[in-house]
Amino acid sequence: MDTSLARSGRRRIAGRTLFSLLLVLAAVSTAQARTVTDAMGRAVDIPDKVDRVICSGPGCLRLLCYLQAQGMAVAVDDAETRKRFLDARPYALANPQFKKMDTFGEFRGHDNPELILSLSPQPQVIFKTYGAMGHDPVELQQKTGVPVVSLDYGDLGERRDAFYNSLRLMADVIGKAKRAEEVTAFFDAGVKDLASRTADIPADQRPTVFVGGVAHRGPHGFQSTEPGYPPFSFVNVRNLAYEEGMSKGQLQHSDAAKEKIVEWDPDVLFLDLSTLQMGADAGGLYELRTDPAYRSLTAVRQGNVYGLLPYNWYTANYGSVLANAWFIGKTVYPDRFKDTDPEAEADRIYTFLVGEPVFRQMDALFSNLAFTKVPMQ
Repeated sequence: MDTSLARSGRRRIAGRTLFSLLLVLAAVSTAQARTVTDAMGRAVDIPDKVDRVICSGPGCLRLLCYLQAQGMAVAVDDAETRKRFLDARPYALANPQFKKMDTFGEFRGHDNPELILSLSPQPQVIFKTYGAMGHDPVELQQKTGVPVVSLDYGDLGERRDAFYNSLRLMADVIGKAKRAEEVTAFFDAGVKDLASRTADIPADQRPTVFVGGVAHRGPHGFQSTEPGYPPFSFVNVRNLAYEEGMSKGQLQHSDAAKEKIVEWDPDVLFLDLSTLQMGADAGGLYELRTDPAYRSLTAVRQGNVYGLLPYNWYTANYGSVLANAWFIGKTVYPDRFKDTDPEAEADRIYTFLVGEPVFRQMDALFSNLAFTKVPMQ
């Protein structure tokens, strides 16, 4: 064989190989074209255009749905595929396709890197709420090679800015900035409307209230409450569980002593219907109906106990927070909310946030006790 031809062939092969390598490097460089700063303060390199993601951790997929980007999810955690008798997550009810999707790990952020690597198509970004829960975000990125963007789920109370910032960060990554601003404006307008209706009511004329049966990593009895319960703040009622100087942790969840609830004797009682998960012979409703201490309460004797949509279900359902506030306002200040229909407001909220009016579907799951008086017999 002519050695000059051989050398020429090797140069051509080497040239093509080098050219292919350069193309790969260029593609990688183009793919990793942007850097964002996540909620942990990490600089994360992401592709210039992202349209395939997975959402890890409580509430993460909910945020994607709020941005009308649920179609970008290539897989879900197993919280979405589990069979359950009760479900109070509007985003999941509006997106039944999640139940049939591939899974990438267990709920509460317990991701499986091997499952993620086996997904086809591959996600370009992993969003992750509650970074201290489940798989560490940094380690997850190292094991999968997929950028992990951490989000602070925040709340609708004192940490509303954290919620908004995470929504905007997710939107920036997936190209939904306009929708993020629409969502934040929607919540701001709702909270402002609620507050404006009752802001002028003197503090000593505001009714005293208590919400029991609030879920916290699962269902609880009537003593389970939330001292910082946002709907009460929005409509300016006196939450008897709230005390000045409480830490943020105490504001998010607390167990009130039964004796204290009896001592307070609230004007109106609200029952978070997530407590129904405990069954017919347990939970907040059963306790109100059978416990002599609770039956002595004025609100129980006079029939002033009302059902609310579950608040915490795979962390806070922000749409339900707002919907509950409209019902609470209508209940305690009927003259200030006479132009409103809480059920219609709920479906307006759900239609805007998740694309479907799911109030009646949820209400039916919880024995049609939402937004109505709860029978004490």
